[in-house]
Amino acid sequence: MNLATAPRIWQVGALCRAIADTLESRFNPVAVQGEITGFSRASSGHCYFTVKDGQGQIRCAMFRRAALLLDFSPRDGELVELRGRLGVYEARGDLQLIVESMQRAGQGALFEQFLRLKSQLEAEGLFDSARKRPLPLMPRGIGLVTSPGAAALHDVVTALRRRVPHIPVTLVPALVQGAHAPASMRAALSKLYALAEGVDGANGSKDPVSKQSPCPIDVILLVRGGGSMEDLWAFNDEQLARTIVQSPVPVICGVGHETDFTIADFCADLRAPTPTAAAELVSQPRAVWLGAIDLLADRLSDSVQTQFDVRHQRLDLVAQRLGRPSGLVVRQQTRLARLAERMRHSVLLKMQRLTQQQKALEAEMRQTLQRRAARQSEQLERAALRLQLLDPHLVLQRGYALLTDAQGQPVTKVAQVRPGDAVRAAVTDGEIDLQVSQRRLL
Repeated sequence: MNLATAPRIWQVGALCRAIADTLESRFNPVAVQGEITGFSRASSGHCYFTVKDGQGQIRCAMFRRAALLLDFSPRDGELVELRGRLGVYEARGDLQLIVESMQRAGQGALFEQFLRLKSQLEAEGLFDSARKRPLPLMPRGIGLVTSPGAAALHDVVTALRRRVPHIPVTLVPALVQGAHAPASMRAALSKLYALAEGVDGANGSKDPVSKQSPCPIDVILLVRGGGSMEDLWAFNDEQLARTIVQSPVPVICGVGHETDFTIADFCADLRAPTPTAAAELVSQPRAVWLGAIDLLADRLSDSVQTQFDVRHQRLDLVAQRLGRPSGLVVRQQTRLARLAERMRHSVLLKMQRLTQQQKALEAEMRQTLQRRAARQSEQLERAALRLQLLDPHLVLQRGYALLTDAQGQPVTKVAQVRPGDAVRAAVTDGEIDLQVSQRRLL
C-alpha cells in the first residue's frame, strides 16, 4: 500500500468539526424553504422541528432568543422560509440548521389539500348543522371506534366507568394512523351501523367496560389522541367523511387536542376537543340521575297527597248533600281509604326499589375503585423494582468500575485516552486516580 495515498485516520470528533467548518465556509449564512413537521417547544423556550420537501429533510433548532421574535405560532404542515447557519451537532453527528429567523411562505401541501377537501365537502352539504342530530339523553349502548393500544381507549373507558358504569360499550378496534387507517375505520363504523340498525351478523368485540355482549347502539364515539398533522391525516380521508355522514345514529368525533381539527370533526354530529370530553358528552354522571329519581319520587308523593286532599274534599261535599244516608258515606270512605292505602303502598314500594338500586350502584362503584387501586399499586411496585434494577451501584458491586477522563466525561473506548492521561475509576466505596500506561484494542 502506498503510504503517500493512504487516507488520513480521523478522530470522530475532529472529523465532525472539520465537516462543520466546511459547511460554515461554503454555505453560511443560508436560507431555505420547506414544510414544518414534528414541531415542539421545550420548557427552556427552544424550538425543535424538521423542515422538508418532496426530496429531503433537515433537522432544525431555533433557540429561545430567536423564537421570542416570532410573530406567529408555527404548526406542522406550514410552509416557511428559514434563515440561519448550517452546522453539525457533534454529539450525534447530525446535520442541523440553527434557525435565526422564520416567516410564513404560505400553507403547506398537506394543509392546502385539507382546505380543498373541506371546501368541496362543505359545498356538498356534509357539514350542514341541519343534518346533525342531538345526542341521546340516556343511550342504551355506546359504540366505540379506536385503536386497542391507544391511550385514547384508556381515557374513554376511565371516564365511562366513572360516570355511567351501567351503560354497555361495544368496541370495534381500528387502525387510527397510517395508509390503511381510513379503510379500517370505515369497516369498524359499518359494523356498528349494522348493530345500531339491528342487522344480523354485526359482530363487535366485547365491551371493555361492562364485559357484556354487543348491545343496541344509540351513539358512536370515534376517538384518537393527539399528534402531528401527518399522524392525524387518516381522519381527513374523503371516503371516511362520507361514511360518517351515513351513520344511523349520532357520531361524536374526539380526535387530538383542542386545537386539532380534521374533516371527520366537521362531518360528525358533534366534535369533542379530546377523547375524554367525547365520553363525557354521552355520560351524564350517576349522581345526576339519582338526584332526578329523588325529585320524581318527591313529586309523586306530593301528587298522591294532593289527590287524597281533593277526594276527601269531594267526599265531604257528597256527605253534606246526602245528609242522613250515612251508610253510603261510610262505604265510600272505606273504599277511599283502601285506595289511599294501595297508593301509599305502591309509592313506598317504588321508593324502596329506587333505594335498593342506588345501594347496588354504590357497591359496584366501590368495588370498581378498589380493583383499580389494587392494579395501580401493583404497577407501582413493579416500576419500583425495575428502577432498583437500573441502579448503577449494583453494577459496581459486581466488580466493575466507571472510568472518567480529566473533564469528567465517561471513558467507554480506548481511543478516548492516550498514554500518560489521567483517569479516575469510581468503585462502590470511593474513587481511584489512575494514569494510562498503554492502550490495547480488543
